[in-house]
Amino acid sequence: MATDKIHPPVKITRWDRRYRDDFIHLNREWIEKFFCLEESDLKILGDPEGEIIRKGGEIFLALDDGKVVGCCALVYHPETGRHELAKMAVSPTAQGRGIGFLLGTALLEYSREHGITDIFLEANTRLEASVRLYYKLGFQKVEAKNPAYNRCNLYMEKILER
Repeated sequence: MATDKIHPPVKITRWDRRYRDDFIHLNREWIEKFFCLEESDLKILGDPEGEIIRKGGEIFLALDDGKVVGCCALVYHPETGRHELAKMAVSPTAQGRGIGFLLGTALLEYSREHGITDIFLEANTRLEASVRLYYKLGFQKVEAKNPAYNRCNLYMEKILER
């Protein structure tokens, strides 16, 4: 009788420098598959700690059996006082397993715990699965406010309840 190999559940963790290369690789992989790296991408991917962590943001990673299979970032923009869900990526081999939802939920829970009242994101309607995920997480389409990426044609926000 055949038995399925039992896998531990995917674990969501916060930033640890040892995952830096995985964070960069996952983001470069999806951006370069569908678009081109932009100046904003290069700045963040060149120094995730300086551009995200030290500015008051956080990075979330999905670990499957100790291997990074997904990530997303809560980026704080001190010039506007706003927070952005950004740099969400899931390895092609791990897509379709709800990992993006787990990452987004962890980011939203962290945000509520830290008194953040609203989050925005920029997306592209061409990435239909991503857009469905953002709606599932409770984001709503709004008019763009100073978009940072040329590739984005959709701007969304979520107001967080305390």
